[in-house]
Amino acid sequence: MLILLNKPFGVLCQFTDRRVPPRRTLAEFIGDSDVYPAGRLDYNSEGLLVLSDDGALRTG
Repeated sequence: MLILLNKPFGVLCQFTDRRVPPRRTLAEFIGDSDVYPAGRLDYNSEGLLVLSDDGALRTG
């Protein structure tokens, strides 16, 4: 499965955050936790993010 997401500014490219208070994460936008980013965008950037459940694509 592939998901294309236009990551907003101020969102982490992960599903959890240990900071207090926590920052916004992908969990707010993606309901399926079996996908992972195939790359990374900085917290203070925005743009196209590809998420996949294919391990070869994620590590590729």
